[in-house]
Amino acid sequence: MGRLKTIARRTFLVGSVAVVGGVAFGIFTVRKPHGNPLTAKAGEAVLTPYVKITSDGITLITPRADSGQGAYHVQAALIAEELDVDLDQITADPGPPSPAYWNTALAAEAADFMVPAAGVMHTMAEGAVNSVMKVMGLQITGGSTTVPDQFEKLRLAGASARETIKAFVAEREGVAAGDLTTRAGAVILPDGQKIPYTDLAADLADAEVVQDVALRTPDQWRYIGKPMQRIDMLAKSTGTQGYGIDAAVDGMVHATVLMNPAQRGGMADYDASDALAMRGVQAVVPITGGLGIVADNTWRAFRAAEAINVTWEEPSSPPQQADHWAALEAAFTPDAQDSRKRDDGDVENALGEGEILTAEYRAPYLAHAPLEPVNAIVRVEDNRVEVWTGTQIPRFIQANVSRITGIPADNVTVHALMMGGSFGHRLEDEVVKQATEIAMQMKGTPVKLTYSREEDMLHDFPRQIAMARLRGKVANGQVEALDLGIAMPSVMASQLSRQNQSAPGPDSQIVSGAWDQPFAIPHQRVTGYRAPELAPISSWRSVGASSNGFFYNAALDELIAAAGADPMAERLRLCSDPLARQVLEAVAEMSDWSGIGGQADGSRTGRGVALTKSFGVHCAQVIEVTDTDNGLRIDTVWVAAEVGRVVDPVNFENLIQGGVIYALGHAMNSEITYAGGVAEQTNFDTNPGMRLDQCPAIMVRGLENGDRVLGIGEPPVPPAAPALAGAIWAVTGTRLREMPFSRAVDFV
Repeated sequence: MGRLKTIARRTFLVGSVAVVGGVAFGIFTVRKPHGNPLTAKAGEAVLTPYVKITSDGITLITPRADSGQGAYHVQAALIAEELDVDLDQITADPGPPSPAYWNTALAAEAADFMVPAAGVMHTMAEGAVNSVMKVMGLQITGGSTTVPDQFEKLRLAGASARETIKAFVAEREGVAAGDLTTRAGAVILPDGQKIPYTDLAADLADAEVVQDVALRTPDQWRYIGKPMQRIDMLAKSTGTQGYGIDAAVDGMVHATVLMNPAQRGGMADYDASDALAMRGVQAVVPITGGLGIVADNTWRAFRAAEAINVTWEEPSSPPQQADHWAALEAAFTPDAQDSRKRDDGDVENALGEGEILTAEYRAPYLAHAPLEPVNAIVRVEDNRVEVWTGTQIPRFIQANVSRITGIPADNVTVHALMMGGSFGHRLEDEVVKQATEIAMQMKGTPVKLTYSREEDMLHDFPRQIAMARLRGKVANGQVEALDLGIAMPSVMASQLSRQNQSAPGPDSQIVSGAWDQPFAIPHQRVTGYRAPELAPISSWRSVGASSNGFFYNAALDELIAAAGADPMAERLRLCSDPLARQVLEAVAEMSDWSGIGGQADGSRTGRGVALTKSFGVHCAQVIEVTDTDNGLRIDTVWVAAEVGRVVDPVNFENLIQGGVIYALGHAMNSEITYAGGVAEQTNFDTNPGMRLDQCPAIMVRGLENGDRVLGIGEPPVPPAAPALAGAIWAVTGTRLREMPFSRAVDFV
């Protein structure tokens, strides 16, 4: 790496190094920054990793993965804000996997769980977790951290690049840097002459990096906080956007896999003679746990897989769905206690006498089921591997491919591609491991592995199954005590096991979205119980909070009803966080709750409300439903969320609307159940979401009162199900305690 300069603002470092094609700018955190991942060829000059300027154009490096949530767009906008380029002048590129792109925002929630209060100890905890993640170089997209992680980093990168260019031009032209301005990718001289950045690329190799840069104030922003057209809008609107499943490499063959339909079951024997005789089929090769089928196109590979006779081994997971529920029921014991991060007042004494309200809640396994089935292209050569795939964990892919092939990780090139959805699905990399195993048996030939929809859902690692038990009490028309126990298997232990790692200590996801809710109930306790490993599970959009938001709000609703209080008024009375109170007040005002409360018109229409804090975000929803002659219709959803700063109001609104639709569709209709160890739902006909004609109007408001910039990809999910359940109770008197709700009620 070239020279490193200390950037004064918030202890960032700026480095300089060569990269292919021109100049690149970026930043690194202080103390032993990771090396620049961008390399150079003779005659090319670059500076650090986030902005690359060549004679042909400007490329902004956007290392957080894009699965449709607009990550490339928002990252590009943050750099462009300070670099002074227009979004139609740039190309976004995810760049190579590198520890330099480690995620600084992932530590926040872990620190909150470790030390649940602001102050010196909390700051130390966050710093400690952050340090570990930096040393590991965790380049991960998840946890709604793209904006929190990149909000300052990328603006600093753009500002450093802009001021370096200005300083170079000032020296060359003999003018003061302060007399220069920039606009639309050009330096403007005092006489009005414009010098495009691209004209300077070759000359900037030896430019001294300007380190002490001031970020622009909000009143100077051109992009942040303003409605924008996403940089991928045209391609997606015209059907020209390329996804991983569209990728092609010269000379590639096509493959699919045939795995034991039961997760974690192996293969005893097989006969592929019929498949090998089929047109276009080139090979059937063993891989871990099953077979890889290679053909001259994907369809023929799919058909060949169906023609193979296999004797499968018995699975290790509990065979029947009832066995999974029984394991959760048995987990509510002191020996299985995983955490108790909330224990206010004296719960045992408060519940020692008088009438006690009890209830049990259930949330099923759920498939990720993005529209794009998982896929990857892998080419293995003697000492080099190339991978093309959509992924949220490119560094893990490098490590796993290196382990499988024995080729050094530095010689494993990962091309990160646009994903057609993920919801946490692409935090796994089994498809790349399998494609690598096949490609090792066809050295030099690129192998494109594509899952069928059925294989994708059978071998998805679904959302955790979960159960909660409530004991509670009310007094004098108010909620007095809430004791909530939550049992689920450990998401983190299951997920990390597939990366050959272990998850130390309690799993925060078992109680995420429940233990830290902003309600000061006098006697309140939240206990997490770790169930044994059942089916292998993974992070699903909002992870533990996806089920716990339902459990906590549903329990609170039952207590509020028992007290005879209004669901909104009692939440406001109990609310102990000023930011959360403002969110509740906003959604009450949006929905005109104060005028009509939970009963919208006193007849066949009702409303429910829920607020969940997840990933640092307070998100509240009011949902209105109508009981029609043909079933329940969801009419309107009002959503308010506190994120500190809304970068793009249009994308913000879209993310919330998408999260609400995703959450409601699953709460209404979706589950994964097991019979004989095999998932019974394998396509969208048996795992439906919300239909287009069922979609309600969704009104959104983003609040910016907090001093912490937060993400919004996951927080709209947890409050949706409980708000819907509350609305259904308000209009029908039916208390729903288990998802999917279609088990108990009909929807139109």
